[in-house]
Amino acid sequence: MQNAPLSFQENVMDQNPEYHSIRRIVLPSGRSIEVVRFHDHDEGPTQGLHVCPQCHSELVRPVDWHEAPDNRWELRIECPNCWWSEEGIYDRSQVDKLEEKLDDALAEMLADLQRLTVANMADEIDHFASALHADQILPEDF
Repeated sequence: MQNAPLSFQENVMDQNPEYHSIRRIVLPSGRSIEVVRFHDHDEGPTQGLHVCPQCHSELVRPVDWHEAPDNRWELRIECPNCWWSEEGIYDRSQVDKLEEKLDDALAEMLADLQRLTVANMADEIDHFASALHADQILPEDF
């Protein structure tokens, strides 16, 4: 059985787009999973090092860093959406907040991966059960 590519679509809901977004993951079978993400109401779309000042993406990431004097960090950060980048020296609290956002994003990705894995496995089980019922599974398949 050939694996078809997965399709990812990121849609921002019409009402209050800065508070939640929906990611729809379409499986090869045509089934889809919707992952809803809720964002803090008190966080504006342009706050923090993780937000791109050019395209407002929340995917800004550090690509290079060095410790600087006075408990500060020299970072080169970039946005993977519009390729904006900046080098600067930031205080420890700014870097800690960026690190928290990166950790939260990693946890979200791992949770999405687990949901996708479960959905894919359920899809494979459905296909296998259908093939069993249709007598399409032969001994030489194993």
